[in-house]
Amino acid sequence: MKALIVDDDPVVADVVSFVLRRAGFETAICHEGQAAVECWQREVPDLVILDLNLPGMDGLAVCRRLRALGDTPIIILSVHGEDEDIVRGLEVGADDYIVKPFSPRELVARCNALLRRAGTPLTTPGPVIAGDLILDVTRREVRWRDKPLAELTKLECRLLEVLMRNSGQILPSDTIINYVWGPAGGDRVMLKRLVSRLRRKIEPDPANPRYLETLAGVGYGFVPPHHEGEPGQ
Repeated sequence: MKALIVDDDPVVADVVSFVLRRAGFETAICHEGQAAVECWQREVPDLVILDLNLPGMDGLAVCRRLRALGDTPIIILSVHGEDEDIVRGLEVGADDYIVKPFSPRELVARCNALLRRAGTPLTTPGPVIAGDLILDVTRREVRWRDKPLAELTKLECRLLEVLMRNSGQILPSDTIINYVWGPAGGDRVMLKRLVSRLRRKIEPDPANPRYLETLAGVGYGFVPPHHEGEPGQ
C-alpha cells in the first residue's frame, strides 16, 4: 500500500512519511504541485496526503486535477483551518481534511478509515530491523539477533524507531523531535537526554557510542551493528 505525500516543507513531509511508513505504508514525496500530478501518474498510490501551500500549482488545483484523473482517496493536511478553507477543500474533491499541527495517530486512523471505505486492504507494521538489531515496536523491546537486549519506554522506542528506519542517515534534530514528542512537545535538550538514556540501554560503551551517532549542530543517526559483540554488554 503506497501513499503520496505532497508538502512544500521537507521536514513536515519527512515526518508524515515516517508516520505512515511505521504504519505499514510505502511512501513517495513531492514538494511541488505539477510534480505531484506526475508522481501520481507514475507511482499510482493508494492514498494522497496533500498540503495546500505549494509552489506553482497550488494544493486545490492539484486536488481538482487528481480528482479529474481518478478516485484515489485524498486527505488535505494544511495549516488553514477556517471553515471556509475546509469546505473549499472538500468541494474540490478531497475526502478528508486535517489541520496542522496534527496527531500522528489521528492521521493514520483517518488514512485507514478512508482505505476501508475504498475497499483497500490495510497493512500492519512489522518489526524494524537494522543490521543485527531488531526492534519490536508493539512490545517496545530490542533484540540483538535472537537475544533479548532491553525494554524501552515509549519515548525511547519512538526515538530508536525513527533512527533505525532511517539507518545510515543523519536526521535533523527538529525532525526527530516532531516525531517523538509531536509539535511543540519537546526540545533539543530533552532530545539529548533521551539519546543518552537510550545509549545506556543499547551501547556496549555509552561514553563512546558506536550505534547512536551525533553530528553536532545537525542531529542524530543510527549505525547498524553487524557481527560484533552484543550491544549493551
